[in-house]
Amino acid sequence: MANFTVKRTTIRRRLILVFVLTVLATLLLISRLAWIQIVQADQLYEQAWEQWNHIVPVQTARGSIYDRHGNLLAGSVTADTIAAIPNQIDNPEEVAGALAPILEMDEARIRELITMDYSSIYIKRRVPADMSKMIREMNIPGIVFFPEEKRNYPGEQLASQLLGFVGMDQGLAGLEHYYEEYLRGAESNLLYPADERGRQLPHHFNRFAPLPENYDLRLTIDESIQHIVEKELAVIMEQAAPRQAVAVAVDPHSGAVLAAASKPDYNPGEYDSFDPDSWSLPVFSSSFEPGSTFKMVTLAALVEEGLFEPDQEFHCPGYATVGGRRINCWTSSRGGHGDISYYEAVGGSCNPAFIELGETLGKEKLFHYIEGFGFGRQTGVDYPGESSGVIFELDQIGPQELATSSFGQGISVTPIQQAMSTAAMVNGGYLFKPYLVEEIVDQDGETYIKREPEMIRQVVSEETSAQLIDLMESVILEGTGTTAALENYRVAGKTGTAEKIDDEGTYRSDEFIYSLAGFAPVEDPKIVLYVAVDGVTRGPRFGSQTSAPLFRRIMEDTLNYLQVSPSKQPPEEVDPEE
Repeated sequence: MANFTVKRTTIRRRLILVFVLTVLATLLLISRLAWIQIVQADQLYEQAWEQWNHIVPVQTARGSIYDRHGNLLAGSVTADTIAAIPNQIDNPEEVAGALAPILEMDEARIRELITMDYSSIYIKRRVPADMSKMIREMNIPGIVFFPEEKRNYPGEQLASQLLGFVGMDQGLAGLEHYYEEYLRGAESNLLYPADERGRQLPHHFNRFAPLPENYDLRLTIDESIQHIVEKELAVIMEQAAPRQAVAVAVDPHSGAVLAAASKPDYNPGEYDSFDPDSWSLPVFSSSFEPGSTFKMVTLAALVEEGLFEPDQEFHCPGYATVGGRRINCWTSSRGGHGDISYYEAVGGSCNPAFIELGETLGKEKLFHYIEGFGFGRQTGVDYPGESSGVIFELDQIGPQELATSSFGQGISVTPIQQAMSTAAMVNGGYLFKPYLVEEIVDQDGETYIKREPEMIRQVVSEETSAQLIDLMESVILEGTGTTAALENYRVAGKTGTAEKIDDEGTYRSDEFIYSLAGFAPVEDPKIVLYVAVDGVTRGPRFGSQTSAPLFRRIMEDTLNYLQVSPSKQPPEEVDPEE
């Protein structure tokens, strides 16, 4: 009986011990589960996510660029990027040999890439569709395809120098570069599920991480006017075979650039196949001696200062001697203009007359107006690499520098400076800052930044502006610009022929830059246009046969496109005696 009691006590103790141990074990398991599921949950989730999901960095789509009417000038299309998952490739030598001729890459380089110790790696990004198709059909294990956005320019070479181009992930020229902050696509992640060996699971969709916001640009450029300009520049390049031809059209009442182009240009989608010299837009980035178009600055200063006497007589022998240097008029071969009035000197673009007019002004007053019209400094247009041109400092100006500056020689200006100064002369005297982007909008089409016209200063009075308009119209009616006249519209402007300087700093007698700065219609200027043809090598070597007809064709087509009503009264010659 005693033994039986002992056994029962022993069994009870053992049961209690087992119970206690079970309870402790259960508590330990519960604690461990709590530790894993609560304390370590985030860490373990992250580790599991990384094990089952693989990341490939990709570039999201850039913002688009539109003209003033919403026509697409630059956008993005989807293209395949080819990548490798190295641990899925069993025969790197064979794979590299198969891919190299299709991808146009070095076989050793592909082999190096696909054997690297990475979960995934790019082989070639944004490949053409036919190239991607050929590789897809090979169905190579470990070679995968990811969609990325590739820049697309629907107009190909249209506005190419203005728009610029994009490298692999960023804008490298033109507006693409200048507005990179707003246009750029951001680095994002493309995710795909994989097994424990890193092999992509079939029938699963790739997905992007949330995308950051970018913006679209709406330009001041009118695609139709841009097309007109580029079409006519191509014609003059074919006819005259110049080194270069440029044109820029602006709204004289706001500074909005309606078109800007030069030839030769390039295709931004294939920029690396073209001469890098063609990538920038000379309208903003290049400067050269303006020639006689610059005489309007001298004239504006004279009129504003009350020093211009149109009826005053002047004798042009075909040259002027300044500081011992002979400076010719373009009429020197025929003995000069002879006896003319200063009014006639404007229409006839007489250098000796403007030399005397410059002396009448003096260097302080002349250069006050030169700077007032914006020459010698950047206009501030929103385009990279703008040139400021070059003008003399006051302490550098002697009699010869004053003489040559008065008719546009010895200094350099940019086409956009010429266009904006002409606009100031005809809009009441107000100099505006030129601009290319009208607004920046978000992906919902809401305006983020709206650009308003920016008036810099009033350079001359409205009365002076009105007189300058009459004088410039006389150049087209009866002066050097008659071949720029239009049948249904009153046109005004000033021609220019600038000698070019060779590498030794000597003026060449066989190569010129022919230009014309003008506007229409005279009674209500809608558009200011500047054109220049540099280094004609074929056909007539006169501005009247190159720059003036180029100006006329662009202006006529543009006014018709804008549906500007014909001038109410036909052009009439202005009588200086009235």
